[in-house]
Order: sequence, then C-alpha cells, then structure tokens
Amino acid sequence: MNWTLHFLGVGAAHAVELGSSSVVLERNGEPLLLVDCGPDVLDRYMAAYGKPPGAVYITHTHMDHVGGLERLFFRLWFDDALKGRTRVFVHAGLLPWLQTRVADYPNVLAEGGVNFWEAFQLVTVTRGFWLDGLWFDVFPTRHHMLGTSYGIALEGCFAFTGDTRPVPEVLERFASGRELIAHDCGLVGNPSHTGVDDLEREYSPVLRQRLCLYHYGSAADGATLAGMGYRVAQPGERVLLTAPAPLRPDAG
Repeated sequence: MNWTLHFLGVGAAHAVELGSSSVVLERNGEPLLLVDCGPDVLDRYMAAYGKPPGAVYITHTHMDHVGGLERLFFRLWFDDALKGRTRVFVHAGLLPWLQTRVADYPNVLAEGGVNFWEAFQLVTVTRGFWLDGLWFDVFPTRHHMLGTSYGIALEGCFAFTGDTRPVPEVLERFASGRELIAHDCGLVGNPSHTGVDDLEREYSPVLRQRLCLYHYGSAADGATLAGMGYRVAQPGERVLLTAPAPLRPDAG
C-alpha cells in the first residue's frame, strides 16, 4: 500500500504565493484526510481530486488555517449527495474559538434557517480520533497561547505540527520512530513560530533528518532553508511516507 503526504500549500500567513499551509494524507493515491482549510485550500483540493474532502482535521483557528471552511460549507450545503457527509475533526478545546471564527455569524445563508454545522459532521476530539480503521493521535503544540493549537500524528507514518514553537518532548512521544515530521519553520522564529536556529538548538541531528519544513515566508526563504541542508516542502509536492505502524493496544 502506498502512503503519501500531499502539500497543497506551504506558506506562512503572508506568503500567499506559496498557498495556505495544508496537507492531504493519501492512501494509494486517494485522499483520506485534509489537514487545515485556509482561504485557498478548497480550490487546490478540488483541482487535485475533483471533489470536496470527506474528512478534515483543524490544527488551530487562525484564518490562514480555517478561512476556507465557509466556502466548503456552500460547496456541501447545496449538494444533497454531499451535505452532512464531510467530517470535521477538531479538538474540544478549540471548539469555542472555531465557532466564533467561522460558524457564529447571523444567517450563514441570507434566507436564514440554516445552522453552519448542519453541512458537516462535526466530531470533537481530545486524545485523537478514528478514521477508516486508523487511529490518529492529537497532541498539543506551542502556538500563540496555551491550548489553542494541536498537531496530528499517525504512528509510524507522519506527524504534522501545525503552527508551533519547538516541541521536542511532544515529538518524542508521538513521532519517535520513522515518521516524517512536517514542521513549521521560517528563517527567523518568534513567540508563535519556529525559526531555523530553534530547530538546531532544540532537536537532535537524528530527528532533524526526519523534518520536512513548511510555513516559511517566501520562495527565497525556502531555498535558503534547503541550502542549509533541510528538506523543504514545495506547493503541490507529494512526499512518500512509510506505512502506519500496527495499532497500539491502547489506541482509542
């Protein structure tokens, strides 16, 4: 079985030419899970797969990661074959923020009579979630404010940090083996994002070899990171993954 991680976009919030940071986990070339849904993500997803996503995981609620959910609502609501079928997985702690950001505006349709989440299957999670027989771990990251950002991992296959400062203790728990680690990184860090100096201070050389960097500030910044020896994701790139590990006895 073939597993790939498809980077729809790789840019920081201001790097619109690189696309909103988002990935799709693919199994045998078919999309299984979309991670994050920024303003341009639905267009990129539809161009790649010809249909809306069946499952979405949200790492945090900054608009470059959730701004496309309104467009996805309209795409689903007016198609009876799609309405209510797309699962949106979100950490329970993020639900008030997500509700405020995208779902609480009066009358999502001008005619009224519709609740935003009726177009989806909203699934709140804490430790993780099941999808198509696979257990996905959900883990806290360090972005902006405690309890507002959560990464995702499929054991043996991949981890996706979302936006974060370095989290060595977390990755030791959720991505300590052969997983590809898609990691937030720009040239210069700040209180909400990782910089290349942070990687070199916080992570071992062995772990850094498994990093694939995204959420950088420009194509030039990406080229600089690559010149420093890091693997840097490009918009539209598909990265081959190892197959998920057998399920742990404590999964779920």
